[in-house]
Amino acid sequence: MRYLTKRGGLFLVTLWAALTVNFVIPRVMPGNEATAVLSTFRGVNPAALHALEIEFGVNVHQGLISSYFQYVGNTLTGQFGVDAQGVSVLSEITSKLPWTLGLVGVTTVIAFLIGTLVGVLSAWRRGGRLDAILPPSLFIVSSVPVFFVGLLLIYVFAVKLNWLPLGSNYSLGATPTFSLSFIGDVLDHALLPGLSLTAVTAGLWVYSMRNNMITTLAEDYVRMGRAKGLSDRRVMFDYAARNAILPNLTGFAMQLGYVLGGAIVIEYLFSYPGLGYLFYTATTDHDLPLMQGLFLFYTAAVLVCVLIADLLTAVLDPRTRDA
Repeated sequence: MRYLTKRGGLFLVTLWAALTVNFVIPRVMPGNEATAVLSTFRGVNPAALHALEIEFGVNVHQGLISSYFQYVGNTLTGQFGVDAQGVSVLSEITSKLPWTLGLVGVTTVIAFLIGTLVGVLSAWRRGGRLDAILPPSLFIVSSVPVFFVGLLLIYVFAVKLNWLPLGSNYSLGATPTFSLSFIGDVLDHALLPGLSLTAVTAGLWVYSMRNNMITTLAEDYVRMGRAKGLSDRRVMFDYAARNAILPNLTGFAMQLGYVLGGAIVIEYLFSYPGLGYLFYTATTDHDLPLMQGLFLFYTAAVLVCVLIADLLTAVLDPRTRDA
């Protein structure tokens, strides 16, 4: 209970700090949300500026303290305001979130599992053929920029072979349903960006897991397990891998949290309508309310994922509860 209270308190303090920063930064900048949206236009009509300020809920005569408490109250109730098109920021984020979770979230989990498994097997058979081929190959691929991998896959499978579509989330004119044909169409469009992300990120976990595994295999409890005559499979996974994976959990949780923000380059390259592409359009359109909402969402996603990783680590290794 003490560990849970400590981690929960740290989570709330960090979230409050992020909320405060998100409030302060736009207010120390010149102008406001309305002037940011109209910054690309010349000779702005004062009436149009005033109308936008009303739409965004900007009160230039309101005090800083009262504005802060109103902002906190609106945030806690999910009222993030409206974007430059007059659409609710919360509805924009929730409409794009499933696409990012379905593409970037799933591929990140798959890449982590592939990298972790390869790291475990290569450490278990250190110096063998598997250890000599797979880890270096995945590491080399992970050093290549993700946009280059994406362009290469587009050229081969979409342009030359014409096996897969160039981009988007489903075919133009298709009606979103839960039918097998539509689901298959969505998977076809997600295959190339998913392969790009998996190929680049899987190698990031191989060497860290391999090194952790090699260190763990030298521990006394692993030797004891072997001396007791336990099977190699049980010693490898239940004794060694279970403890070797603990340092990677927090890193994976942080990456998974950032993933909820969307892989901006991949989503832009494939015109995939996720949170990454939404953030790109918000930046190019100078849509300050949408950027603020996305920043707060990214921060909360990272904090929640790290908190879950801390709790999972405490379950797998009770010794960390005293930290």
